[in-house]
Amino acid sequence: MFVVKRSPHNPILMPRKEYHWESAAAFNWCPIQDGKVTRVLYRAMSYPELLGGQKIGLSSIGYADSTDGEHFGNRKRFIAPEEEWEKYGCEDPRITKIGDTYYIFYTALSTVPFGPDGIKVALVKTKDFKTIDEKHLITPFNAKGMTLFPKKINGKFAAMLTVNTDREPSFMAFAFFDKEEDMWSEEYWNDWYDHLDDHIFDPKRDNSEHVEVGAPPLWTKDGWLIIYSNAQKYFEEAHRIFGVEALLLDHKDPTKIIGRTAGAMMVPESLYERIGHVSNVVFPSGALIKGKKLEIYYGSADTNCCRASLSLDNLLISIQQEKLGKVTKRYEGNPIIKPNVENDWEAKAVFNPAAIELEGKTHILYRAMSHAGTSTIGYAVSKNGLSIDERLPEPIYVPREDFEVKKQPGNSGCEDPRIIKVGTKLYMFYTAFNAVDMPRVAVSNITVKNFLARNWKWSKPVVITPPGIMDKDTAILPEKVKGKFMLIHRISDVICTDEIDSLDFERDKVTKCVQILQPRHGMWDGGKVGIASPPIKTKYGWIMLYHGVSATGTYRVGAALLDLKDPNVVLSQTTAPILQPEEDYELVGQVDRVVFPCGSVERDGLIYIYYGGGDSVVGVATIKTEKLLSILLD
Repeated sequence: MFVVKRSPHNPILMPRKEYHWESAAAFNWCPIQDGKVTRVLYRAMSYPELLGGQKIGLSSIGYADSTDGEHFGNRKRFIAPEEEWEKYGCEDPRITKIGDTYYIFYTALSTVPFGPDGIKVALVKTKDFKTIDEKHLITPFNAKGMTLFPKKINGKFAAMLTVNTDREPSFMAFAFFDKEEDMWSEEYWNDWYDHLDDHIFDPKRDNSEHVEVGAPPLWTKDGWLIIYSNAQKYFEEAHRIFGVEALLLDHKDPTKIIGRTAGAMMVPESLYERIGHVSNVVFPSGALIKGKKLEIYYGSADTNCCRASLSLDNLLISIQQEKLGKVTKRYEGNPIIKPNVENDWEAKAVFNPAAIELEGKTHILYRAMSHAGTSTIGYAVSKNGLSIDERLPEPIYVPREDFEVKKQPGNSGCEDPRIIKVGTKLYMFYTAFNAVDMPRVAVSNITVKNFLARNWKWSKPVVITPPGIMDKDTAILPEKVKGKFMLIHRISDVICTDEIDSLDFERDKVTKCVQILQPRHGMWDGGKVGIASPPIKTKYGWIMLYHGVSATGTYRVGAALLDLKDPNVVLSQTTAPILQPEEDYELVGQVDRVVFPCGSVERDGLIYIYYGGGDSVVGVATIKTEKLLSILLD
């Protein structure tokens, strides 16, 4: 679990039209820390020039530096196309310092139109970024993105590169050198390429992806951290998504993966990432560790230089499964509620529970489904928040109105409750469905006194969302903000808010959808998002758990922090999920690969998350409130 935050100064470097060599674009930058100075090299591109009988934007490599990491000056052209093997461009530098020498690998272009035979790796050596000491062509074959490890491994120089980038299939690969001169030895590389299968390192999950080496490797206490580019659906231009991922490699054997992100940790979201010379691109070309932070330097839309940061420790925990399980902990007694075949109303499935803390007990209201597909609301109670002490034999809430009573065979009824205490009443929002009309959100209330006495005198339910609109997953904040109640709901695939004057739902209904959280296409929540449990108030903001659905239909849980004074403002959002399907009862059920909470309770510094597993059973997991806040605020 971690949060990636883009710099508020983005884009940090942009093209400058007054300098012809960087008039069109400045992107794909790579940093190196030199004391208090951050030095960067970046790809600079001119407006099209007539070269080789064609108009092309000529790339060279620019230099800039900064003492605060935000404002860069002293920009100059550092590596220009000079040699025959780079005369049509120098692109995408990566810097590594070993001893007193900076090794700068870059992509050299020697032919137009651009093609595999003219796209190769080159190297510049410098000691001061003022004078180029040596320049070499490195690979005699198509390759890009080469970078050195910053220290020798097992006595050898170690490098990563991407081979056959323009002649699919492409691969990431390793190269190890006994001596420096081997790096530009044609004999070495010809032999290496003849045995390419021995060097391939392929982190792709399937053949629809395209991976490239991103930032130079970073040494961490847990292993070598590799920030790299992974383009999903690469061969479907209309659906291609460029994203950023991370790998953790063994210190002594970097060919061994010991941790990885479950998917993209960055995808194009901001306007400067979605629009440019090549739209919808975030490309990680460099990274630095500064204190407890990891800074990712990336190119946006092949136009600008940008930066994002995140907690290094949280990232390392998140990509190592054995450490991740220590943050969000499932109850060993899960599932805590299973279908009861003796009661037809809950014989098929029990799932998606609401929860509320009253008089020192956790009251759980769960969706129960009969074999006929009718959903009602069951009730259970727990003293410790984990094990069930009592479960009632009859539902406490059943379909009563035309909008929720079954009109034809199929699923119907009262689904996915969320319950909130306001004053002396409990308000239960749920999805009402009659198997024919579009599902709508309904609400009913009961006094706390009657609820605790188990006098199930619920008010007449009222639908609060418009007909014909898919609107679900609804809750309210338990107190007014600026004199109004804030209602959070989901229309289609986004989380929205609306403000209402009162809790008289005969009069005040949902009329607006102010979008506050959208799917991040290409990430774990790229299909749709919806509120999970009612938000929890802290002094730092409202913690809002939400479910995210991937493009492949997996349901996971994330968290966002909403501003106390204006909950329409999302202060932070987890980049990685805090809970995802792992156990058998989550992976297999009525709907496979689902964790879906509708309730959470904060007790003694822990947030208890009550969720449906596989749309079939009820489970509970806990996370420390302080830990979740530290992730959201870091």
